[in-house]
Amino acid sequence: MIELLAVALITLLASIVPGPDFAMVTRNSYLHGRRAGLLAALGIAMGVQVHVFYTMFGIGLIIANSPLLFTAIKFAGAVYLVVIGWKTFANRNTVVLDLQGGAAVPRHTVFLSGFLTNALNPKTTLFVISTFTQVVQPGTPLTVQFGYGLCMSAIHLLWFALVALLFSKAAFRSRMIRRQRTIDRLIGAMLIALGVLLACANMDKL
Repeated sequence: MIELLAVALITLLASIVPGPDFAMVTRNSYLHGRRAGLLAALGIAMGVQVHVFYTMFGIGLIIANSPLLFTAIKFAGAVYLVVIGWKTFANRNTVVLDLQGGAAVPRHTVFLSGFLTNALNPKTTLFVISTFTQVVQPGTPLTVQFGYGLCMSAIHLLWFALVALLFSKAAFRSRMIRRQRTIDRLIGAMLIALGVLLACANMDKL
């Protein structure tokens, strides 16, 4: 029980800290409405499971002990952040505000954006590996480890669902939409900066 509480607390604190996941849910929520924000949140929660599974089955140890492989994963995440950051920064599409159900957007696209943002985030890789190495013992059953992973995903889902509900409120969205260009530039710049910082950190270690 103590280990589960530790996992829950660490996960909650890590989720609250603003990062790529927060930017992704925020943007989808205020542009496309509550459903899109919740789908992005679900995608993020499922992305966490990618890290959980490779950590559970030992791949996490390989990554931790293989600088070259881990650097490749970091670079992949950095490139993805820069790409989606630039697309957001340079976005010139006009959004039609639909307070009834959100602007039309393919559900799979929103879900995939949330999933990839988390699955390719090296910060989550470090977080999951470090958390598991703290609470998992050599004799810990896989079922218990899987329970820890489900706890991580559930907390991500609950937190980002709350973020989606806030940023999809009609009055809030109306104000945000009027400032869409400025907000797109801000979020895009943040994502690009995160990607560049990660890439530079990797270069320093080469």
